Amino acid sequence: MTQTTHVKFFITPSHPCSYIENQQATTLFLDPHARPSPHLYTQLSEQGFRRSGGHFYRPQCKGCDACIATRIPAALFKANKRQRRVWNKNQDLEANIVEPIFSQEHYDLYKRYICQRHQDGDMYPPSPEQYRSFLTEGWTEHGIFIEFRKDKQLIALAVVDKLENAISAVYTFFDPDYSNRSLGSYAVLWQIDYCLKNKLEAIYLGYWIKECQKMRYKSEYRPLELLTNGQWLLVN
Repeated sequence: MTQTTHVKFFITPSHPCSYIENQQATTLFLDPHARPSPHLYTQLSEQGFRRSGGHFYRPQCKGCDACIATRIPAALFKANKRQRRVWNKNQDLEANIVEPIFSQEHYDLYKRYICQRHQDGDMYPPSPEQYRSFLTEGWTEHGIFIEFRKDKQLIALAVVDKLENAISAVYTFFDPDYSNRSLGSYAVLWQIDYCLKNKLEAIYLGYWIKECQKMRYKSEYRPLELLTNGQWLLVN
């Protein structure tokens, strides 16, 4: 019997889908009063759940299975030409692992990123309260922030949760002035390398949605595992 059989789940009423226009969605949530252990969080991730702040959720839409959970098996990953260029281009950056606590420097970078790159998203307009509820509250005692700095200037930050045998990429934001560095891609590549160095099996990337342009980048990482009908299937 798994630990997930001993916790409560709740399902939301139908609401507009955040990813597909004119589509209704429902979401399955873990009991918000539960405090998952790394073991339970690992089990939830294996079943397609994600974390946002203190909430653990999974799409549960009747008649729609567009949101497909994805993960990269670190030991099998093969970088393509573009990814190798991105990796090499950013070797001058310094990466530091820090505690996942509120920092004005982090928030200022997040605010610039959201205001310039995601004015059409749910996180706009940003605020310190919204930032805290999304990234520095919840399950953060088991998470890390990865700072990427150029000449001591913070230009990107990746929010990562540590599971028993893997990591989960929660969110990454970066300085829009450095868009030519493909910092979002570099952050994923850095996390794959982190998995290899720490003998972790995979990095959970969240949902891949064919109809959502912003999610299509995830299919560039190969091989990729997709959660299909309850089974993780390898796609080369």
